Amino acid sequence: MALPGALLTPVESTAPLDAAAQARLIGLVALNQDRQAFALLFKHFAPRLKSFHLRAGLSDAAAEELAQETMILLWRKAARFDPACAGAATWVFTITRNLRTDHARRRIQAEVEALPEADPAASAEAIYMSGERAEMMRGALAALSTEQRRVIELSFFADTPHAAIATALHLPLGTVKSRIRLALARLRDALGAEP
Repeated sequence: MALPGALLTPVESTAPLDAAAQARLIGLVALNQDRQAFALLFKHFAPRLKSFHLRAGLSDAAAEELAQETMILLWRKAARFDPACAGAATWVFTITRNLRTDHARRRIQAEVEALPEADPAASAEAIYMSGERAEMMRGALAALSTEQRRVIELSFFADTPHAAIATALHLPLGTVKSRIRLALARLRDALGAEP
């Protein structure tokens, strides 16, 4: 039941929010840090964000964490939402996709840093296997498109932030993140495991 004069139904409502209601709620969060508006947005978006990440192959814990991070950013950056540029759902899912790309980048960086140092007394078999894995990686990188290989080289080998890559290549930040995500998926497929 709607309160007299209220823009929306109370938090207990189970009906999904339409695009206009989503935009109004983000506006209320931006202008007044309205907790009830945020609660409605959280109730609407959090399960959808988690499902979105689960479908992308993330673990339950990682999907939950990214959904919550997205909602925290929505709270903090609500004033940046411009309904003339994109719908509320598009804006929220862009935030969460970017977070997922950053999450994958951090995970890969941690895995690379966790690799053991080369043992100077390594066996011939270990040296051969290491060389074979490096050759597979070189082949997988060579199979990428020029654009995808360039962003991977800048992001992972030169440790360049995404925003700096976008500036250097004269591309929108979203395009850079999309190319990285697609390149990582192709590398994962080519190597038969997570890179």
